[in-house]
Amino acid sequence: MTFPQELERTASAIEQRLGAHLAAVQGAPQSGTALADAMRYAALGGGKRLRPFLLIQSARLFGVDEAHALDAACALECIHCYSLVHDDLPAMDDDAVRRGRPTLHIAFDEATAILAGDALLTLAFEILSAPATHADAAVRAELVLMLARASGWQGMALGQALDLSAAHRAFTPEDTVTMQTLKTGALFRFACEAGAVLGGADGRGRAALTAYAAAFGRAFQLADDLLDAQGDAEAMGKAVAKDADQGKATLVALLGIEGAKARLAGLVAEAEDALAPFGDEAAMLIDAARFVAERRA
Repeated sequence: MTFPQELERTASAIEQRLGAHLAAVQGAPQSGTALADAMRYAALGGGKRLRPFLLIQSARLFGVDEAHALDAACALECIHCYSLVHDDLPAMDDDAVRRGRPTLHIAFDEATAILAGDALLTLAFEILSAPATHADAAVRAELVLMLARASGWQGMALGQALDLSAAHRAFTPEDTVTMQTLKTGALFRFACEAGAVLGGADGRGRAALTAYAAAFGRAFQLADDLLDAQGDAEAMGKAVAKDADQGKATLVALLGIEGAKARLAGLVAEAEDALAPFGDEAAMLIDAARFVAERRA
């Protein structure tokens, strides 16, 4: 199976499993119709599901089949979807379009969007801590701790705070890399490390995936910044050229288009090199790094 086919197949599996989790929310009378509908709107019907894909593929390197990684992957996607809902809010990035349709606070209202994001955040930990995710409670506890660190004040939330502050102070290239490593890279790192934890990987295996995730996350963000600078809004399914308009800190602004493209190629090479210990078994993860560098949407 080719990489695009496997990515699409995995996205379909995540969509189905997430739909099952959210059906339970919608079926609970105390959940509130608007809240349940908003959660489904935010989490279903779009997205490449790249983070769950990385988790499933990383777990596969250590002999874990997809069925036993699917719930952990869904928990991660809940965090990602919640972050998009909150990032789009007027107080944050103030976006009106996401994945080619109105953002959640436009389709519903701002208060419902905030609550839906909160609910997806907490649903992630409900899923991750459930016995169905892994039979060993110690493994589940480690995954919960890892995801909390990746998504909270030490990870994604801190990165978003730094990103917002960039409009008011000068950022060096090092500052920008730090911010992006937290805002974008933390969930990619969790994806790869969680796969290793599910598979009981040794220190060397986990370190290799950590190195891959670090390069992958930086490559993903750099490619995203290039698309914002050069991309097509219709193809992207969201507004473009917003980073420059808002004075956001990006490596494209600091390095220029050609410099950013050269840095991107180097990051993809780093990601590939990190996976050398796994040989051909890591082909899909290597293809994933190339995909994010070459994507047009």
